[in-house]
Amino acid sequence: MKKIVVPFFALLFTVLQTNAQSKQEAAVAKAVEKLRLAMISANPDDLRSISSTQLSYGHSGGTVENQEQFIEKLKSGQSDFITIELKNQTINVTGKVAIVRHELHSTNNDNNKPGEVHLRILLVWLKEGKEWKLLARQAVKMTP
Repeated sequence: MKKIVVPFFALLFTVLQTNAQSKQEAAVAKAVEKLRLAMISANPDDLRSISSTQLSYGHSGGTVENQEQFIEKLKSGQSDFITIELKNQTINVTGKVAIVRHELHSTNNDNNKPGEVHLRILLVWLKEGKEWKLLARQAVKMTP
């Protein structure tokens, strides 16, 4: 009987852990989508609600912004996303930290100048209470 019980509990623990991980990954994916929509709308309240007050937001050109600088750049139209498409996304959750990688393809109208952006993005999310908040972001230009 002992030989059957131990493997059964080990299997049950693995299944429960996998399901819990999947729920956390789904919650992070939902937060990423909320961020995508907030960046398009440039609504300061939405941007503030999805990002940490300790945000470190790195651009592919080397500029790094805090939360207020990130929000102001979008609100002012200096950075104006018309569309954002995310591709090849991966999500890894460890405790209260999640790492997300994806490609970002967008059309934009930065400072009223139409253009396109193609980047590889690394996002670091931190679970604060029941909410996932963007703690850090770094972008690099995609190589052809």
